Amino acid sequence: MQTQATQASPALASASQSQSLQAHATALLRVSLGVMALAHGLLKVFVFTVPGTVGYFESIGLPGFIAYLTILAEVGGGLALLLGVYTRWVSLALIPVLLGAAWVHAGNGWVFSNPGGGWEYPVFWAVTLLVQAGLGSGSLVLSRRFA
Repeated sequence: MQTQATQASPALASASQSQSLQAHATALLRVSLGVMALAHGLLKVFVFTVPGTVGYFESIGLPGFIAYLTILAEVGGGLALLLGVYTRWVSLALIPVLLGAAWVHAGNGWVFSNPGGGWEYPVFWAVTLLVQAGLGSGSLVLSRRFA
C-alpha cells in the first residue's frame, strides 16, 4: 500500500506543477491582452484625441458614438483583463471591437504592416480573446470571486 502512495506522489506533484504552469500561462495571456487593449484605448484618448477618434470613425462611415464605445471597451476591458475581473465575459465583449478593426483594415490587405494596416493582426487578436474566454482568468487575479 505504501508503494502505491509513493508511486502516485510524483504523478500528483507533476499534475500540480502542470496546473500551476497552465494557470500562470493563462494569466500571462490575459495580462498581455489587457495591456494591448489598454494601450490602444489610451492611444485613442491621448494621441489621436477623443474628437480626432470620433472624426475618424465618422470619416469611414461609422456613427461617432461608436468611437466612444470603442474607447470605453478598450480602456475598461484592458483594465478588467489586467485585474482578472470577469475575464471570460470581457474577452468575449472585446471580440466585436477587434472584428470591427478587421473590417476597417480589410481593404488594406492581409499584412498589418501594409499602408493603413492589414486585417491579420485584429483577427489574430480576436482569436486570442476567444482562447482567453475559454481558458478563464488563470492566476494573479484581483479576486477569485469576480474572476
